Amino acid sequence: MFMSTSRTVTYSPAYTIVPTYECFNRCTYCNFRTDPGKGSWMTISDAEKLLKQLQNQNVCEILILSGEVHPHSSQRQAWFQRIYDLCELALSVGFLPHTNAGPLSFEEMQRLKKVNVSMGLMLEQLTSILLETVHKYAPSKLPEVRLQQLRWAGELKIPFTTGLLLGIGETEKDWWETLEAISSLQQRYGNIQEVILQPHSPGSQQILDAPPFNPRQLPQVISRARQILPEDITIQIPPNLVPDSQWLLECVEAGARDLGGIGPKDEVNPDYPHIQYQRLQEILEPRGWKLVPRLPVYPQFDTWLSVELQVGVKRWRDVIKNK
Repeated sequence: MFMSTSRTVTYSPAYTIVPTYECFNRCTYCNFRTDPGKGSWMTISDAEKLLKQLQNQNVCEILILSGEVHPHSSQRQAWFQRIYDLCELALSVGFLPHTNAGPLSFEEMQRLKKVNVSMGLMLEQLTSILLETVHKYAPSKLPEVRLQQLRWAGELKIPFTTGLLLGIGETEKDWWETLEAISSLQQRYGNIQEVILQPHSPGSQQILDAPPFNPRQLPQVISRARQILPEDITIQIPPNLVPDSQWLLECVEAGARDLGGIGPKDEVNPDYPHIQYQRLQEILEPRGWKLVPRLPVYPQFDTWLSVELQVGVKRWRDVIKNK
């Protein structure tokens, strides 16, 4: 079992904005995407109205979570600009943006660093066998493409979140190899804040006919992950995908110390509503765990940010400290 002197579990008070659900990938377990050309893009004016409504609702993080436009699409530039503008808008209104929009070019990441306090991309699994099954029609799920993204984030000194999707056709050996790859990158660049361990949870929109990942296995995976990953990486689990409170506690005891962004809706798993703060407190506090809010950038990375971004981060650190 992971041993820690701290009895603190963190979460991010967050709201997810989706620039578009359109995505050129067709992962068979996806409950998020729509076909290219069949959806709409969020306008800046609609986003501005929404963000202003959120200003007094204890939201700190704005997660920009987007479907992917093909790198060679004529719409790629407009799509990227929309994401950039949404991040810039969120900053101007007082929030802290975190973008997860699939693999980006080095130049795109470099630009987004100016308007994000952190970014993210799930590795999911590095085994190539999934390219023959769940990722057969998902070109951006090439393991090397996603590993390259983490390397670039390290080179650019972008605080980063990544993670594994468990139960999509991989083996236990694949879990450990993917975690070892993350560990190796962390030892080289030191920019990975969190690793998410996300159990596959079937939804109403997916094509894949596969059972859910057994949440009772999750504490064992967390415990092994905690042994593989460096101590400065926090393990995150989505509590809405671990619905049994006893198993959620087992996950925390095993070494998970973050519950991710908590908002009105889990856009990736819309069939599984987020468990809200009060209910999580009721689960954790009787066992001696304190649930506390955090920012989408961890304190050790504050100095990596531009002066402009540091101003917003400091303001939010003061807000949370005084609560």
